[in-house]
Amino acid sequence: MKEDLKNTIEFHGHFCPGLAMGYRVAKYVQNHYKKSEDEELVAIVYNNSCSVDAIQYLLGCTFGKGNLIFKDYGKHVYVFYSREHKKGIRVSFKDEITNEMNNMWDKLSKVSDKERIKLMDELKGKCAEKILNLFDGELLNIEEVDIPEPEKAKIYPSLKCDECGEYFMEIKGRLINGKVVCMECFEKLMNK
Repeated sequence: MKEDLKNTIEFHGHFCPGLAMGYRVAKYVQNHYKKSEDEELVAIVYNNSCSVDAIQYLLGCTFGKGNLIFKDYGKHVYVFYSREHKKGIRVSFKDEITNEMNNMWDKLSKVSDKERIKLMDELKGKCAEKILNLFDGELLNIEEVDIPEPEKAKIYPSLKCDECGEYFMEIKGRLINGKVVCMECFEKLMNK
């Protein structure tokens, strides 16, 4: 097993098809762009699956640095923008892998709970191995995309919530009943 894959598994906590997908996407991107030390490379991910951990670990795109943007579309699609090259690429998976994953879940739905545990490990392992061993052209759809350069991360002042007393980012505040409150308290007060 390659050292970077071993380290990615250790970072994530387990090996699975989702992590293998993210690993393959990240390895493809590494062949075209440098790892992001700060915000040089931006990842826009369309899911919050195991795959994103590989992208964070291998490419240096994280929420904390502001160069990991999550769009909750539920798709294994990943857009990367290089500030250095002023261009982006969109990476998705070919039908074969999606069909394989769907077949795996279909098989698992037809067995008892007791059988499912054993079968799940076997099927997930086979699927993950296939993802790791296919050539890029067999696995990935790659498309250059023309997107506006994502904004760099901004730091905003903090305000103290008039309801709970905790500090929150100024631009996330809400006004309710004459109080400036955090979004958490705003939701609670709206549902009273």
